[in-house]
Amino acid sequence: MDVRLRPLRDDELDAYVEHGKVWYARDLAENGGAPPELAKKKSAEDWASMLPDRLDSPGQHLFAVEEVATGGRVGYAWLSERDMQFQGKVAFVVSIEIDERCRGRGFGKQAMHLLEDEARALGLTRVSLNVFGGNEVARGLYRSLGYAENAIAMSKVLSGEPTASS
Repeated sequence: MDVRLRPLRDDELDAYVEHGKVWYARDLAENGGAPPELAKKKSAEDWASMLPDRLDSPGQHLFAVEEVATGGRVGYAWLSERDMQFQGKVAFVVSIEIDERCRGRGFGKQAMHLLEDEARALGLTRVSLNVFGGNEVARGLYRSLGYAENAIAMSKVLSGEPTASS
């Protein structure tokens, strides 16, 4: 089964943003080490700053991922044009999400290929993204598509007990 990208419609945006804010805050808390209240605040701030003019926000390309055969929506994808410190201007995958009921059928891989085509059409030669370390399914998908991990952040929660020195 094949998928296509369709520009997100204004009547779909509010539900997408609300879902995205909850999902991002949860990911920040579960995999990014942020306290839940701070994760919720950061999520709201980040979403607002990236979409100040809703779908007319410069450099933001939001899509519904649709199954070609049925025309039914199976997910969402967001590509942003960004200037990255060491990479120059890139296409940045802000988010890609395939509905849980549709996962495991290759839709995510196909949608990523379509996002790469969108990046080429914009004249961009690099696609970048962030993924939390705990998201092994997504990391596996990106690796299978040839994405390389550029940096890995690590942390450790310390107990109150000092470690013995040898």
